[in-house]
Amino acid sequence: MSKGMKNLSNLKRKSLIERLGPTTLCLLGPLLFIACPRSAPPDGGNVGVSTRPSNVSAVIPGAVAFNGERAMEHVRKQVEFGPRPPGSSELEKTREHIVRELESYGLTVWTNEFAASTPVGEKKMINITAEIPGESKDVVILSSHYETKFYKDMHFVGANDPGASVGTLIELGRVLSSNGWKRKFTYWLVFFDGEESFCEGWDDCGKPGEPDNTYGSRHYVSELQNKNQLDRVRALILLDMMGYRDLELGRDTMSTKWLQDIIWQTARDLGHSSVFVERPEGVGGDDHEPFLRAGIDAVDIIQLNSYPYWHKPDDTLDKVSARSMKIVGDVVVASLLRVEQRLLSKTR
Repeated sequence: MSKGMKNLSNLKRKSLIERLGPTTLCLLGPLLFIACPRSAPPDGGNVGVSTRPSNVSAVIPGAVAFNGERAMEHVRKQVEFGPRPPGSSELEKTREHIVRELESYGLTVWTNEFAASTPVGEKKMINITAEIPGESKDVVILSSHYETKFYKDMHFVGANDPGASVGTLIELGRVLSSNGWKRKFTYWLVFFDGEESFCEGWDDCGKPGEPDNTYGSRHYVSELQNKNQLDRVRALILLDMMGYRDLELGRDTMSTKWLQDIIWQTARDLGHSSVFVERPEGVGGDDHEPFLRAGIDAVDIIQLNSYPYWHKPDDTLDKVSARSMKIVGDVVVASLLRVEQRLLSKTR
């Protein structure tokens, strides 16, 4: 929440309420009146650490706050492992870290190993899923890929791609597993292996029906279909390259509009319209695409076109910001209430 909103007089608050309308107030009422006491101190430089209620804990009473510094520690750990392409020992260490953290939050975690045929031979890949139970068995997936792109001659540590989205998703596990929120839906936190292409370009080595990318997400959808569980999944939110210190997130042109509208509107309501901006973001494919093709509503939160270090050796820790991850984390969590309401109102 901006400093200006924290210091609104009663008269200004009344004006703001009239502009926002009843729908927005339903979700943001706690933000305006619980999280903003007159004695609240100004924002400090330590993102994720606050003496006043955060946006998340105000919207969802009892929920813990998303901590950007904790997410940053998860990014730092991944970078310390080094490049993490599929099948590498470094990716195995990353996977162990992810599973250990999620289990420490009391979550049930399982992995799914499969063999992928790639342009560089058969590769062992492993998807990770953690479950946060809800009132319904129907599922909302929050996801990220967790391997780095394979380079033969480049030391690519992928701090933002995918370190930031992995760190954010782990921290979301801690936040969403708190007991303060009565979840209407079951949530799966899914970490996909093999999103990146093995060849230099996304489409360089693909074949019809067998692209050189999105190995893990395509396998995940196939497994859901084989187990007759595809209908359980009501929506997917994908995080990818969303931790840049100069964060600006346009609207992916492939994403489901209603889901995207909720997230971008929530970002505006929380004072982050300069981050979640109104311009198209042409991605051209990502881990949400197999879900969209299977009829599942999905959205990709990604900064691709304006990230100058994409697939370069200087995609390093200094390019990632705890503040950026906290903004995205807060927006996603606050959006989930609206997503649940929309899904409950939709007929199958």
